[in-house]
Amino acid sequence: MRSLLNCEGRKVVEEFLDGEFEEGDWEIPEDISKDDLVEAFCQYTEDDYYEWLKDNFKSFFDGGPDWDWIREKIKANEKH
Repeated sequence: MRSLLNCEGRKVVEEFLDGEFEEGDWEIPEDISKDDLVEAFCQYTEDDYYEWLKDNFKSFFDGGPDWDWIREKIKANEKH
């Protein structure tokens, strides 16, 4: 499985975690580097994201593509 987050995405995750840790008044244990924590969190969210995509794929295609329904969705999006 290919990683979804590039270097910039990981920087955003790092900044997010920094903010959450500051608000929660938490400290990263000395035996865990911030880079390792960021990587572990990225992997966790990416795994969850792929599961979410699979579930939505099943719902979207509902056992088989309904191309007319899909065309309607596409047309509705074009109007926005």
